[in-house]
Amino acid sequence: MQNSQWPWDDFDATRYWERNYLHLIDEDRQIIDQVSRFFASIDLGPNLRAVDVGTGANLYPALLMLPFCRDVTLWEYSQSGVLWLKEHLFSHGERGSGTDQGWPWDPFWSVMRESPVYRREPQARATLSRRAEVVHDSLFQLSRAVWDIGTMFFVAESMTTDLDEFNRALGCFFTALRPGAPFAMAFMEHSTGYDVDGVPWPAVNIGQDELARGIGSAAGSLTISRIEVGSDPLRDGYTGMLLAYGRSAG
Repeated sequence: MQNSQWPWDDFDATRYWERNYLHLIDEDRQIIDQVSRFFASIDLGPNLRAVDVGTGANLYPALLMLPFCRDVTLWEYSQSGVLWLKEHLFSHGERGSGTDQGWPWDPFWSVMRESPVYRREPQARATLSRRAEVVHDSLFQLSRAVWDIGTMFFVAESMTTDLDEFNRALGCFFTALRPGAPFAMAFMEHSTGYDVDGVPWPAVNIGQDELARGIGSAAGSLTISRIEVGSDPLRDGYTGMLLAYGRSAG
């Protein structure tokens, strides 16, 4: 089944967040460590335009780009995901006025702050709130060659059962980036699908070979690493996580 055949507006973003991101798991810690080191290793400056595609209820990809961007577009298809984002970003009083004390994303940010460049942002929550814009649209409608840096985590393989549509989603992500833009993407490896509060959702069964073929020449440089399933898996039906990062072709 293709992406459009699933009732994404009914996706329970809060339950998804509680199951996947209420606590920092070791797999995400490894991903954050690799991506933060990669971004910090490049002289990016602080004024890039950033995009996170399919944000849903996951703010840590946007946080990974925060020290390098003047604005970050959170591109989300599900209405429930859009509402979740607006509540968690903008509903704590005046926009950007909240403090970071007790923020659920503090453990994720703490891993990033092991790199000095991330310590330049003393209040990640307030800064992200000021710089973020939530866009309600399909990734297949992404603008072309707009963004200087981009992320897409657990989206392309978890929105369809169609491998061709997965590849098309990868292509749309890269088309949205400017030539040479740094990027990072994460995927569930060999996922058989997942449920949120008892409701089933799709997945494409991909491994490193399928991912590398799907990216193809869209990346000018590319590293793909495999993250082993930890001692406390999120769920049944996957064999690990895949992380792809590098720079877009140009």
